[in-house]
Amino acid sequence: EAISALHKNTATTELATVIGDPDVAAVSTIEHLMAALYGAGVDNALIEIDGPEVPILDGSAAEFSDAIAEVGVVRLDAPRRVIEVLKPVRIENGPQFGELAPHDGFRVDVEIQFADEVIGRQRVVVDVTPESFSKELAPARTFGFLRDVERLRSAGYALGATLDNTVVVGEQGILNSEGLRWRDEFVRHKALDAVGDLALAGMPIKGAFRSCRGGHRLNAQVLAALFADPTA
Repeated sequence: EAISALHKNTATTELATVIGDPDVAAVSTIEHLMAALYGAGVDNALIEIDGPEVPILDGSAAEFSDAIAEVGVVRLDAPRRVIEVLKPVRIENGPQFGELAPHDGFRVDVEIQFADEVIGRQRVVVDVTPESFSKELAPARTFGFLRDVERLRSAGYALGATLDNTVVVGEQGILNSEGLRWRDEFVRHKALDAVGDLALAGMPIKGAFRSCRGGHRLNAQVLAALFADPTA
């Protein structure tokens, strides 16, 4: 069963991005792989997978990004089509917002805010190129809170989460023995997720994405808003 990696095929965006029909064929947690492809400038690829979920690996996009770099990218004899954002589109959900605006290139500007002191308020701005993606975003790992583990697992989520693939925040701070890869690894991972979710546009985006307190659902809503307005 072939599933096109397009926003119109998004099935759910609760804790990860899922595409396809859950009752027929679907694949979940595609955002890190999609981000690695987008970051490397790959927009024509066939991904074969023998399970319902993309492997989490170390919780980042680094291994996907490194593997793509190792085998290289083939330039096709066809003009590249891009989606150019002509005017701002914005989604607001209470204290969170996300928007796409005109920009010469592709930029992600992501801000998060958590009450936990170890995270607090963080913001990162990256002009996404193959070089900047691999160095500044790809190694950022997914994160979660120890207090949420029991609730998530009882709901069927995070069943494979371990300290090998997730940055875990406990009451006393980071539980992972190796610590963080960056002080702001949390927001860098949110930016990584945004790149992967926006890759479901189906073509490279010429525009700037900005979000505050967002996540997969907000990213999908912003993309849907862009396609809902032909003048945008």
